[in-house]
Amino acid sequence: MPTSKVKARSASDTEPARRAGADSRLCALFPFRCWFPITPEILKADLIAGVTVSLVLIPQSMAYAQLAGLPAHYGLYAALVPVVVGALFGSSKHLATGPVAVVSLLTASTFMGHALPGDDVFPILAILLAMMVGVIQFALGIFRLGFVVNFLSHPVIVGFTNAAAIIIALSQLPKFLGLPIERSDRFLVDIGTMLLELPRTHWPTLAFGIAALVLMAGLKRWWPQFPSVLAAVALTTAISWLIDYQGLGGSVVGAIPAGLPSVALPVTDVNTLITLLPGALIIALVGFTEAISIAKAIAIKTKDRIDPNQELIGQGLANLLGSLAQAYPSSGSFSRTAVNYSAGAKTGLASLVSAMMVVVALLFLTPLLFHLPQAVLAAIIMMAVGGLIDFPAMRHAWSANRHDGVASAITFAATLGFAPQLDLGIFFGATLAVLLFLYRTMRPRVALLGRFDDGTLRDLAVHPDLPNDPRMILIRFDGQLYFANVAYFEDELLAAVAAKPEAQYVLVVGDGINQIDASGEEVLRHLTLRLKENGITLVFSGLKRQILQVMHQTGLYDIIGGRKNHFATVDMALADLYDRLGGEGAFCPLLPERMDDSSAPAAAI
Repeated sequence: MPTSKVKARSASDTEPARRAGADSRLCALFPFRCWFPITPEILKADLIAGVTVSLVLIPQSMAYAQLAGLPAHYGLYAALVPVVVGALFGSSKHLATGPVAVVSLLTASTFMGHALPGDDVFPILAILLAMMVGVIQFALGIFRLGFVVNFLSHPVIVGFTNAAAIIIALSQLPKFLGLPIERSDRFLVDIGTMLLELPRTHWPTLAFGIAALVLMAGLKRWWPQFPSVLAAVALTTAISWLIDYQGLGGSVVGAIPAGLPSVALPVTDVNTLITLLPGALIIALVGFTEAISIAKAIAIKTKDRIDPNQELIGQGLANLLGSLAQAYPSSGSFSRTAVNYSAGAKTGLASLVSAMMVVVALLFLTPLLFHLPQAVLAAIIMMAVGGLIDFPAMRHAWSANRHDGVASAITFAATLGFAPQLDLGIFFGATLAVLLFLYRTMRPRVALLGRFDDGTLRDLAVHPDLPNDPRMILIRFDGQLYFANVAYFEDELLAAVAAKPEAQYVLVVGDGINQIDASGEEVLRHLTLRLKENGITLVFSGLKRQILQVMHQTGLYDIIGGRKNHFATVDMALADLYDRLGGEGAFCPLLPERMDDSSAPAAAI
């Protein structure tokens, strides 16, 4: 066969792979390309799912806007551009972006001390906050820094979410009871005021709130496929209009501006940016943590791949571009994502359909919402946050690790105590979690080892009667060797040397050392030289590649003694050390009874 034909065939064989690689790169930049081809079956499924989600999205968005301290129509604005952009540029095909309860409450808490709900400046600050949240999330995604959300550990998030859910529910009670109490910057004072005002409860308002709760709970239990939130809104609005609920002294949503939001850059100055920055950072991290958790939960069922950094880009663009269209901060919604998946959504096209339904509502349906009772919006919020309360998760964190349980409980208490400035509560919890982690790693397990009957090496603190050798110290360190624990490692090793004045060798079993920093390297250097001055040789076994690499780069490997004092396994090290101590036939209590060329590493018990 001619060479030219072979080359031509090779080029044609690689062409599909080349196209697949190009498509993969394009999907990474523009995730919505992966929706295609959209078949009639996919289109039908997404249309049904999109309409279904919109029946929950529209009333929920209005309720969450009021939770954020904004007029109801700002919730509809946040259910428009962020929903579309989040679907187009996020890696999840099912994540429903838009207003959510926790982010809405965090939005309101960010402004405490700077503005009060109802102030003209409140919407301006909320829109600016969305832009800042978007910039932070987008930057984290572009620079592939999604790992920073790990600083908000799961127990901290659980403690915060439980407290936030309680705060959200209690904050809605004045509207639920029809009490004319304005929200202040002191949450506990608001609760006390509400308790004093209970005799003034507006009974028609309470009746609407209870009716909405009963209707939504009943439909959710016995007819879960039916849009319970929409049913509650439609029915109570119609009854409110029929009985002139507003004329009876009830509070209704009132006039909602018709039409789409205008497009403009948020107004700002440097001082305002600095003031809002801590709140923006917390919302960016908490919002993304919530979104990625939901996306991963659904991906487990759909077998889709979720890219956290791409999801950060999607959420960042959703908030950033949403702020240009008067949206306040948004995130992924657990309830609406679950509805989206259950309704059979196949791609992000379903979210675009939901956004189109919001457009229809803004253009044509706003007059119908005038008589919607505020108590019903309060009931919608209370119903939604009920699913956020998860005290068993806090108990589980305590069972798994006491420090995690403490961090979760203290975050819960701090969030309640600092309310409504929730950013202080979660800052406190996250800082505490990091400090407790450092505390745990400051004193890792250090074990002096002896030879057990089955040939393994075990902790002498657990088995004090194991055979031992006064000429040799076997010590195992279980943890990374870094600045926070090197002093502890040094103290433990020197204490072991002091307890064995006849020791000639210290063998560090390094299988459990995964990382070493400059402080750890410096301590090993000083220990090597100090022990050598006292006639004791420091020897290592089982060190991992990354540890040896640091030793080679700093010259520590040669200072310790090079290959002479580094061994792959502990038994190889012991065999060599006993040869140095007396050769064949010497007293060797730490060696296995039978040695061969395939000595296995000692078990770590």
